[in-house]
Amino acid sequence: MTIADKLVLQRQHHLKWRSFDRLELILMMMCGVLCFGFSLSVTADIVTRTIGHPWLWLQEVTSTLFIYAIFIGAAVATRRNDHLYLTAVSEAMHGTPRLIVEIIIRIVVLGVAFCLIWFGYINYLRGFGSFRLPSGTPIASLYAAIPLAGVLIALFTVEQLVNGIRNGFDHPEPPEQDRDIPSVDADVQMRARP
Repeated sequence: MTIADKLVLQRQHHLKWRSFDRLELILMMMCGVLCFGFSLSVTADIVTRTIGHPWLWLQEVTSTLFIYAIFIGAAVATRRNDHLYLTAVSEAMHGTPRLIVEIIIRIVVLGVAFCLIWFGYINYLRGFGSFRLPSGTPIASLYAAIPLAGVLIALFTVEQLVNGIRNGFDHPEPPEQDRDIPSVDADVQMRARP
């Protein structure tokens, strides 16, 4: 990696808003806990059904953990440009065409985020009329994840738009380090044997 590449990577890192770095870390940890809890609840559900004493409330826990992990994960993936992002199209371009395509992509993602917020909130309000069994909790507890994810996705997309318009979207990927395996001289090995 050249010094210029290191400077570009340092500049990219400083362009991100520091408070969002902490938020991203917290959301990633939440995703890990949610996925672990999901796996644990599925395992417990299988075990309790196998022994003939099912805990019916485990299905509610499983679905809640799964839904929140998906929507929070989508928000984190948006921050990392791993999701809702058309990399193949934009990375093939440079300069002004790339800037235009990157802005259009992020405007589309912003539109999706606003749909998640608007329609998710409508579903959240309507969810107070339906209840989950056997606990009787409103189904709105599940729908709350949708507008929450929309707000996070919109926040991270605005961050990307501001940074991209100010500094450009065309940042080179860091080169992979060469991991060449050194060749073995067979003559040296043959002479080393007794």
